[in-house]
Amino acid sequence: MLESAQAKVQGALRKAVAAITAFMLGLILLAALLITGFYLLVQAAILGLQPHVGEAAALALVGLTCVLLLAGFFWRLAGAGATAKSSRSGSAGSRSSLDGVRELIRENPLEAALTAFAVGIAQQGDPRLKSLLMQGGMELMKQGEGHSPSAPSDPEPTTPSASEPASQASGSTRR
Repeated sequence: MLESAQAKVQGALRKAVAAITAFMLGLILLAALLITGFYLLVQAAILGLQPHVGEAAALALVGLTCVLLLAGFFWRLAGAGATAKSSRSGSAGSRSSLDGVRELIRENPLEAALTAFAVGIAQQGDPRLKSLLMQGGMELMKQGEGHSPSAPSDPEPTTPSASEPASQASGSTRR
């Protein structure tokens, strides 16, 4: 039963990789078409201006127009980033790293969930990581409820011991 579930997860993972690959190839194709379109548009502008102002002036006018468009685009892009940073930096002085992580997760919930899923798939066989994540999750839940974090009573990760078969023999069923 475990093997069939693992096969399903691997099949889903293969489909996800195939979808991401197809998306990236499509994005590359669209970028190539966009660049080619801009190149042809520039060539058409040069050819259209050439009879009126000459070849050198047409090249200069089209080049200057392209530089001005790029400068305007990057100026606007830099202006939008500066206003977003200034609104965030006002409250950044008193924040802890945990608050920063929480805000990052709130801003990007899908990416956070996909990252957690990928890490979970990659590290599902590591019992030390599981116990560490459980301990950390319990501490975060205690902090979220308003309780003060207490020192863990057992810092060692819980691993199966020799007393476990005795508990199974006494009547507990574990499947």
